[in-house]
Amino acid sequence: MNGNNPYAGAPGVVEAGRPEEIDLTSDQKDALRQAVATIVTRTESYLPDGYAVGSELSYGSNGPQATVAVQPPIGHAVSAGFSPDIEDIEAGLDDADRDEVAKGLAASAAVQVMSAVGDDVEPTAR
Repeated sequence: MNGNNPYAGAPGVVEAGRPEEIDLTSDQKDALRQAVATIVTRTESYLPDGYAVGSELSYGSNGPQATVAVQPPIGHAVSAGFSPDIEDIEAGLDDADRDEVAKGLAASAAVQVMSAVGDDVEPTAR
């Protein structure tokens, strides 16, 4: 069964299946945090009160990973995750891409609320 193991090989000789670790500088980490914070702020601006928006950054062996999530007042949470390349971080994430992610999350969260409420809602006024 050793052949099915992604770390197969002679002990101490081969590190097959292990990706090269990516270390970010403090400036790169700050740029990524700022980009994700911008997505969170924009997402909040598209939604009314009652929606919780948050983010998480992690730095794994596959590089940096960012997730932005929205918990609507009712319905399921929605999230968007991405793993930017180091070149993208250094150049700055595109403003249009950040806005697209924010709009997509806000729309998905609104759909979750509409789905949870359904069509049985009585209008309070005409």
